[in-house]
Amino acid sequence: MRFFEDYQIDGKPLLAPDQDVVMSRADLDSEDSGRDESGFLHRFPVRLGMGTWQLQYSRLSAQEYAYLQGLFAGKTQFAFTYRDLSGKSATCQAYRSDHSITLHDGARGLYRSCKFSIIEC
Repeated sequence: MRFFEDYQIDGKPLLAPDQDVVMSRADLDSEDSGRDESGFLHRFPVRLGMGTWQLQYSRLSAQEYAYLQGLFAGKTQFAFTYRDLSGKSATCQAYRSDHSITLHDGARGLYRSCKFSIIEC
């Protein structure tokens, strides 16, 4: 298994993704935000710049898939450590989005197209 120390779940490294990690930031607005009758947008941000990291693995063995699943087992939230755009290590509370995977070869325990996001709480 190839580990990627820059991304960790509760201090344990993620597997090295074979696709680019897509990182994005978004603001979270309150439910009072929206457009008025004149069409003007009124924003009432609750939090600014919340992070989302999209990860994708083209192929995984049964052992690699089990390792990934074990990182998240029984957790609604976890400490996510990542390297920010300046190269510094940072940690936030996060959760994993819904995820998908394709069983490619059940007899050999091979999977493909594993996709999920890690989203800052």
